[in-house]
Amino acid sequence: MADTPWAIVAARAAATKTDEETVVLDVGAVLSIVEYFVITAGRNGRQVRTIAEEVEEQVAAAGGPKPRRVEGLDALSWVLLDYGDFVVHVFLDETRRFYELERLWADVPRIAWRDGAEAIIEDDAAAAE
Repeated sequence: MADTPWAIVAARAAATKTDEETVVLDVGAVLSIVEYFVITAGRNGRQVRTIAEEVEEQVAAAGGPKPRRVEGLDALSWVLLDYGDFVVHVFLDETRRFYELERLWADVPRIAWRDGAEAIIEDDAAAAE
């Protein structure tokens, strides 16, 4: 749970640049290589790039890690920012609808990330220890 705040920072950063739904999925119980997916979308390639840049900038500004790998900046239909413990998927809206990652991962918990959510998540983590 220690990395949840960075996924929340990423979700909040993405949401400042799009009105498309941004979700944080807790995939750690079913995927051993990553804890969280942040999924969002833009309406065109320019917005997809802007969202990805904002996520990188805001996570770094909050003291978080730099992405280990960034893929998709050439095509701008699906940009993947791999931070190790969490992955940010920034889709072009039609690409998001095509792949439907939220439907694919419908059985995993969604993490509340809007204002105040990190306190709830930190409390849940403390209770689990």
